[in-house]
Amino acid sequence: MHNRGPMQRTLNAENVKRALQDKGWSQKELAAAAGVSAQSVTNWLKGADFPRPDKLLKLATTLRLRLDQLVAAVPERAANQPVVAFRRRAATKTTEAHIAKAQAMGALLGPLVPHLPPLRALRTAIAQPSAAYADLQRTVAQTRDKLGLGQQAVLDYATLIGEFAANDAFLVPVLWGAQQHHGNALHILLPAQHVTFVYLNLDTYIEDFKFWMAHELAHVYTPDLAGTDAGEDFADAFAGALLFPQPLAAAAYREAAGAARKANAIAALQRHARAHQISLFTVFCQVQAHAKAVGLPPLELNEKTDVHAVRNHQRGALVSALLFDPLPPEPAAYVAAAHNVFGSEFFNALRRLLHAHGTGPGYLQQLLDIPLSDAAALHQTLTRG
Repeated sequence: MHNRGPMQRTLNAENVKRALQDKGWSQKELAAAAGVSAQSVTNWLKGADFPRPDKLLKLATTLRLRLDQLVAAVPERAANQPVVAFRRRAATKTTEAHIAKAQAMGALLGPLVPHLPPLRALRTAIAQPSAAYADLQRTVAQTRDKLGLGQQAVLDYATLIGEFAANDAFLVPVLWGAQQHHGNALHILLPAQHVTFVYLNLDTYIEDFKFWMAHELAHVYTPDLAGTDAGEDFADAFAGALLFPQPLAAAAYREAAGAARKANAIAALQRHARAHQISLFTVFCQVQAHAKAVGLPPLELNEKTDVHAVRNHQRGALVSALLFDPLPPEPAAYVAAAHNVFGSEFFNALRRLLHAHGTGPGYLQQLLDIPLSDAAALHQTLTRG
């Protein structure tokens, strides 16, 4: 998930030392606050080691430094390279080949930017992202307030989609198959143009899809963390909390904890999951996190044998199957869904680029990572008329 080169994994020692002076702290006191040894802090500041994602976020919060202030600058020659982050499938691994391919796709996206609608001056940013429970719940509450949502309201797809558009993040729905592709989402940030493209695999179970969208929205809100393990950890934490914040988790906990049998507890959680169009696993994780945060005993449910067993047995439909009948869709139906369902200007911009430059199907093949035959059919649709 990294693609920024070795200097990205070095702390900005001068900024850290300046922050310590402002607080009147020693390195030893910083080590205690971060829960590590004094030698670890010394190694970080010397560039001999780099904090784990959770420690990096702890340092940022403790020292009141943004991530771009805490981490040393990217080399100038790499500063404008596309920044990529994968939402990987379970048990898959991101390889150098995956990263190189995604960066090549990012390079191909550059010529598309001039054909996009005018970019916005104001965007939402989470200045000091933290996965600590209390911090995360405050961030989520503020985000929901901004979106005009109460803390117990369902976060609907239209609201999520609108946030991407409001922050110059362009959704690119793709049909990458239910199992064949390495990732179920791909985030590509073009730093020079300040534009983000989010590829969403529609061959995804409906109960997981909203979580993945919220995960990608977290990346949009935290561009300084894009492409890092810390960014992935925060995005996962943010997505679950945004979709099912503490007031909802508290209510679900009361219902499940009061159930006489495991099956009844699972059924209670499942009702909440269905009401919010999210997975049973997301609800379970948020309920257990709430219990831990307020000192309540966790639900006596096993993640694997109880929660995942029910989740896997009661899978919903794929998003692609809900959108298109028959599958695969005709190119015109696919393009229409991208615009009408996902509010994306991606294919409109692509159409303008193709007409302006006479670009062939090979460009679409590489840009969307699809077979050449599919690219040729899509190219014909976009260039018609």
